[in-house]
Amino acid sequence: MFTPTPAPHGEVQGASTSAGELGQSDVNRVATLAMRDNLDSLYRLLDKLYRRNPAEWKKTATSREAAVKRVRVAIETRQPWPELQGKHDILALSLALDQGFQGDRAAAFIYATADMIVTAHGGKTSFYLIDGLNAQYLYNAARNLEIATWILGSRRNAAGQLLLLSNDISESEHNLSFEREFGKIIGRIDLLAVVVTEKYRRAGISYVQNLLGGTFLQFLPVR
Repeated sequence: MFTPTPAPHGEVQGASTSAGELGQSDVNRVATLAMRDNLDSLYRLLDKLYRRNPAEWKKTATSREAAVKRVRVAIETRQPWPELQGKHDILALSLALDQGFQGDRAAAFIYATADMIVTAHGGKTSFYLIDGLNAQYLYNAARNLEIATWILGSRRNAAGQLLLLSNDISESEHNLSFEREFGKIIGRIDLLAVVVTEKYRRAGISYVQNLLGGTFLQFLPVR
């Protein structure tokens, strides 16, 4: 018999059980966990951007850790980011990637990306039976993120410098960690979009399966 062994990089960690799960369907739960992981990915990306672009966090905080925490609190409490001038969603993302933007670009980019993703999810980060998701909005968010990451890796300022240093492909180094992390977010959103499109069809199939199971899959007496 094959016995699985723990991978050298860790094991799957499930979320802790909470009373709120009683108000969640399977799709609600998947959406909630995907959102949690997507935001965690954005916080990791922000830390990576600050490490490669330390001048950015120095515009708003006394340390890299403090700058990350400030952005995280703003995202999770839905506080507006002052440097984005009241803009949200794709308008905020466009401003964060504008060549003339003078503020903490790393913070503005990650905040705007998070705001765009949350907006596509109906403005929520946790989902329950009363909540609905729009598959097309989710699909659009994934495409927006693809565009944003391409701009991040190619657009330059007036001096010919990249707006933010991220991936590094040179003779001495191949660092594609940014691309991989963004790819994870895009993949999660795309999968959720597909799951949402099948939500009602799967509900109907489950009903039929339960009906058939109740009729044909009962044990028979043997004495």
